[in-house]
Amino acid sequence: MSTPLVIDQPLAHQLLTQVDVPQILRKLFRDLAAGHAVQPPQQLVEFPADKGDFINYGGVLAEDRVYGIKTSPYIVRDGAPLITAWTLLMSMDSGQPLLLCDAGELTTARTAATTAVAVDALAPANAKRLTLIGSGPVAQAHLHYVRGLREWQDIRLHSPSLKSKRTAQRDALTALDPRLSLVDDLQAALHDADVILLCTSSAKPVIDPRQLSKPALITSISTNALRAHEVPPECLGDMDVYCDYRVTTPGSAGEMRIAREQHGWQAETIVGDLPQLLSEQAPRPSYQRHAFFRSIGLGLEDIALANALYRLHG
Repeated sequence: MSTPLVIDQPLAHQLLTQVDVPQILRKLFRDLAAGHAVQPPQQLVEFPADKGDFINYGGVLAEDRVYGIKTSPYIVRDGAPLITAWTLLMSMDSGQPLLLCDAGELTTARTAATTAVAVDALAPANAKRLTLIGSGPVAQAHLHYVRGLREWQDIRLHSPSLKSKRTAQRDALTALDPRLSLVDDLQAALHDADVILLCTSSAKPVIDPRQLSKPALITSISTNALRAHEVPPECLGDMDVYCDYRVTTPGSAGEMRIAREQHGWQAETIVGDLPQLLSEQAPRPSYQRHAFFRSIGLGLEDIALANALYRLHG
């Protein structure tokens, strides 16, 4: 048996700069639509006594003849929880392991790039005002991937931690894009926004769409916290809802589960997912009301990126 290639965090970071992450994900979602990829539901394995969990994401890329699984622990401890992730690739021909990759960099890149694919597909063509909620690496990666998708005239960033950041930290954020301004007040950051990217690790709502000044595209990501959600679940029925993959997302996304159990929302009302959008099988939003895009992260996203790094390195 051959020894699998091991890619650690620094090497993953280096190699990711050499691949077109959004384009890899676009192909992945088209492959899902065409039946060339398989994405089973994610598996949650909880620790006893609420001490954490592992979330396992598997998937198959048939054209590349690889099976992969990403496993991500959420370990409760004093202070902040510990979260790591690794992705394993295996050959569908030999049954042997090909790659073990630190998935931290993959997770950040694919989370942000998936949002960017959704923004490109869903945002109004004339969108001018972009707002990001969050200031960490994931938020910064979101800005990296969406900054060129529309002719943004105004980019605002708000984070609850902004006021506590030192001058050098604030300067580093504003240096990311000349159009970017840091806004300490949440409502000022949201006012008149065309696209709002929620890029937090919050387990509870960070904005209320009912308080926005006009219909907007709102995107939301996920964290490992139980039933985490960035918008109030009761709002789903009043928005055009999209997701990364409708087969798996409604069973895992916190606000979707709560909305179904407590507010009568049904997953069948999802307008479309990324495979449908990229294969032109789902309509775009009309913006008579908010459009909401929810991403939980697919194992196949990490697997596709890990496969790209494996082939690049090899």
